[in-house]
Amino acid sequence: MASFNKVILLGNLTRDPELRYTPKGMATARLGLAVNRSYKTDAGETREEVTFIDVDAWGKQAELISQYLRKGAPLFLEGRLKFDQWDDKQTGQKVSKLRVVLENFQFVGGPRGEGAAGAGGGAPSPASAPAPRPAARPSAPAAPAAETDGPPPEDDDVPF
Repeated sequence: MASFNKVILLGNLTRDPELRYTPKGMATARLGLAVNRSYKTDAGETREEVTFIDVDAWGKQAELISQYLRKGAPLFLEGRLKFDQWDDKQTGQKVSKLRVVLENFQFVGGPRGEGAAGAGGGAPSPASAPAPRPAARPSAPAAPAAETDGPPPEDDDVPF
């Protein structure tokens, strides 16, 4: 039987990301995300519904999110649902929780947007897990360039 487990969410962080490291050194971050939905009742009254979602991020993505985002910051993410189940130590009852495991994300908003880290901004423009830039410009491209919508720039003296 075929199955598909994909979640796409756009919301705001409900708290600062909690960054931790496993004993083997892998970064992990716990996030809270609030997703809003507006709708009208039969009487024409506008209502708003908020869904709170727990998200787990791993590796470099966890470090980037905890470095650049704070409570209230918008975040676009893709992930998968994971069902956790355990026994409560105090009551002995079975407890369960549905979480989202982050697979990909994009920063949303500008560098000085609400919730960005630091007083002078800090959240990069929308990008998916940006890679560090090389210290020196290579003489030849290391890999073929990805297709773009337009022709490459003619001026080779790009300042970055």
